[in-house]
Amino acid sequence: MATTQTTKSAAIRAKLSHPIIDSDGHTAEFEPALFDYCKRIGGNDIVERFKTAPDVPFRFAWYQMSPQERRDRRAPRPHWWVHPTKNTLDRAASSLPKLLRSRLDEMGLDFTIIYPSIGMAALHAGDEEVRRVSCRALNTYHADIFRECADRMTPVAVIPMHTPQEAIEELDYVVHTLGLKAILMAAQVRRPIKAIANTAPELSRAAFWLDTFCMDSEYDYDPVWAKCIELKVAPTFHSIGAGWGSRTSISNFMYNHIGHFAASAEAICKALFFGGVTHRFPQLRCAFLEGGVAWASSLYNDLVGHWEKHNVKFIENFDPANLDEALMHELFSTYGEGALNAAGLRNKDDRSHLLWGTPENPADLDEWARCSIERKEDVRDLFVPPFFFGCEGDDRLTPLAFDAKKHSLGARLNAIYGSDLGHWDLPDMRDAAAEAYELVEKGAMTEDDFRAFVFENPVRHKVEMNPDFFVGTVVEEAVKKLRLGL
Repeated sequence: MATTQTTKSAAIRAKLSHPIIDSDGHTAEFEPALFDYCKRIGGNDIVERFKTAPDVPFRFAWYQMSPQERRDRRAPRPHWWVHPTKNTLDRAASSLPKLLRSRLDEMGLDFTIIYPSIGMAALHAGDEEVRRVSCRALNTYHADIFRECADRMTPVAVIPMHTPQEAIEELDYVVHTLGLKAILMAAQVRRPIKAIANTAPELSRAAFWLDTFCMDSEYDYDPVWAKCIELKVAPTFHSIGAGWGSRTSISNFMYNHIGHFAASAEAICKALFFGGVTHRFPQLRCAFLEGGVAWASSLYNDLVGHWEKHNVKFIENFDPANLDEALMHELFSTYGEGALNAAGLRNKDDRSHLLWGTPENPADLDEWARCSIERKEDVRDLFVPPFFFGCEGDDRLTPLAFDAKKHSLGARLNAIYGSDLGHWDLPDMRDAAAEAYELVEKGAMTEDDFRAFVFENPVRHKVEMNPDFFVGTVVEEAVKKLRLGL
């Protein structure tokens, strides 16, 4: 059924001297098979509980509400028509690994890392048994159906993160029992605000805070990062940000969708940095998928700029204790008149914290302490090497990652290519490589940048934690030559 070497993508791949590695394809889980695994692991009733779980988009509650109920409840417009149907071959390929493998050449792809679809939501199910059983079932199901295609693709294991214990247990299981080597972690966990949950439990679902594991968390997640290093699995984050923040339109999914992966990614990325995770675990390599790199460029430059103006030494310029009250009085006496008279300075009870400063504990002044930033170069060293940013082929801002002139200290960010095959973002799988290569054809990206985007950076993300990640795959020799500098 495959028509290799007849597509533009295949022609582009044929002229390249390096492989194209897709860091983010998607499968459409075949529910009857997945539910058999759920029953086997969790019993017969777990499937119905999974279908009706409010955190799992099996049946969107939005469609059972009247327009007025949606308005009254402020129910966000959910995802709709995510997978291709008119292109039936693509729809089937996203569920059938052997069919997908047979079509990779016409897509111009050498190797692809496959992420779930409904499984991305299973990570966030509030019911612990539903969450853990569905994740275990999903991982076992994917390990089984992708095993014969390991030379061209590998599925990710989904790792729930509500507690460090459940994360560590699933990590051990997927690596030691299932033999999986790529993972997807929840980027944050919604937790109830206790003061509200205790007094008005009916509001607890709406009143929540986002635990990003590294900043002000309910738990210490350092054992989880240590386990990732021990097992040689690089964390990736691909969580939904639609439905929180400003992305809560009751009528427009596009309004909720645009930027939501970037918002979710920025939250966990910023927490990993400020929480000192990349300082304590320099071996860790993390990827944030499908949000592009523009947000990361902004975050990186903001981190450097904020450190320069708000590090523990520089902020002495803003310490309220340094205010010369006598000089203030003299200046108001000389230049103030009417309402702006110096007499008003005597009433310190009217002074706001915002304008005159706050009483701070000296131990809290260095907000960069957990990552031990002493110079701006430390920001670069703790942000650039460990972080990789997934960009789709049609993202016109991907070249920003490679523009050292636009980044503090001449940094280049680690953009990695993700086709998003299987979802609506790539209407025809055969256009995968061609869509990405348009950036070169239009002069937005050099051939060297493209090589880094689709080959060098994806390899580094995996092999810097697991040197054997690509062993046994069709790109093994190319990866070996890259690592030897050939």
